[in-house]
Amino acid sequence: MNEQTITIIVNGRQKTVDKNAELTFSQVVALAFDNPPTGPNVLFTITYRKGGNEHRPDGELTEGQTVKAKEGTVFNVTATDKS
Repeated sequence: MNEQTITIIVNGRQKTVDKNAELTFSQVVALAFDNPPTGPNVLFTITYRKGGNEHRPDGELTEGQTVKAKEGTVFNVTATDKS
């Protein structure tokens, strides 16, 4: 790790991102899955804790939102098939 990056945890695995990263929903999904499941009925749920958003350090990330990552932020990403 250098001064420009931080370590976050995505689905139990360490990932390195830019220390000023505002992560989007799609970016977190890409970090969680090497090959994300696809299909018309696939939905992703993302929860996080220890985030850098001052007023919401813990919560759920939905499409269109971003979360400021900080050292040690933990993301849990699940894919479900609503069929």
